[in-house]
Amino acid sequence: MALDFAAGCVGGAAGVLVGHPFDTVKVRLQVQNVDKPLYRGTFHCFQSIVRQESMLGLYKGIGSPMMGLTFINAIVFGVQGNAMRKLGRDTPLNQFLAGAAAGAIQCVICCPMELAKTRMQMQGTGEKKSKKKMYKNSLDCLVRIYRKEGFRGINRGMVTTLLRETPGFGVYFLAYDVLTRSLGCEPEDPYMIPKLLFAGGMSGIASWLSTYPVDVIKSRLQADGVGGVNKYGSIADCVRQSLQKEGYRVFTRGLTSTLLRAFPVNATTFATVTLFLMYMRREEECSMQNTEPPAVQLQPQPTSM
Repeated sequence: MALDFAAGCVGGAAGVLVGHPFDTVKVRLQVQNVDKPLYRGTFHCFQSIVRQESMLGLYKGIGSPMMGLTFINAIVFGVQGNAMRKLGRDTPLNQFLAGAAAGAIQCVICCPMELAKTRMQMQGTGEKKSKKKMYKNSLDCLVRIYRKEGFRGINRGMVTTLLRETPGFGVYFLAYDVLTRSLGCEPEDPYMIPKLLFAGGMSGIASWLSTYPVDVIKSRLQADGVGGVNKYGSIADCVRQSLQKEGYRVFTRGLTSTLLRAFPVNATTFATVTLFLMYMRREEECSMQNTEPPAVQLQPQPTSM
């Protein structure tokens, strides 16, 4: 359990470093004004942010996901592992149910974290140096929102986060389980790491495709009010206004950058987690063998993998 927690933290940190620039592009595209769009598409958005705000502009808001990683990965890996043990059998359906449970519970941390991330990513849009920063950092952002709007304010978008994360994590663990079984990812396989990279990356893509329209609405609700004016009264109002102005294509806004991000992020996360666990378990086995009492050494020693 503790090992899974540590591995999840390390893997999650690696994933955030790889994928945060893509996430910034996704959020900018999702919430930009359709009447006066700043960006023509994914590549243009990348170019504009780098040119106008420098490379650091792509990493705006990274403090929030980094701060929340420990808690989120502890919850996801802990809940998913415990749920699988409770369910008993390792089947694709149980993988989905355990993943969905983990996704739902981690929303307690995920929602405020993503609210701060979104607000930080939208701050100083199009400026190399923001003339007036509303928020100093992610923690300051949450504190200011709490003082102004209370507990409800820092949990803005919680319902849409639940609607995204619950089925999203279910699909994520289900897809990973099916792919690793199909590819035959065994420890002795010399191609295990490439297979894990592929399975992790494709699982991330499958998860995002299954819930992406909900993510668009979540981003819009969490970015609402940045300029001091609230456009949306509810989830239904946000959906209605978005459809009226932009049509059904609104639900795919930013999808390209999301999928470009999903593969390397999840491939990196799973590869890092797997390598970390393999290394730590090998160290544990060596340590146990070195500390065994003399009486036990009379028995045939098992060959370590």
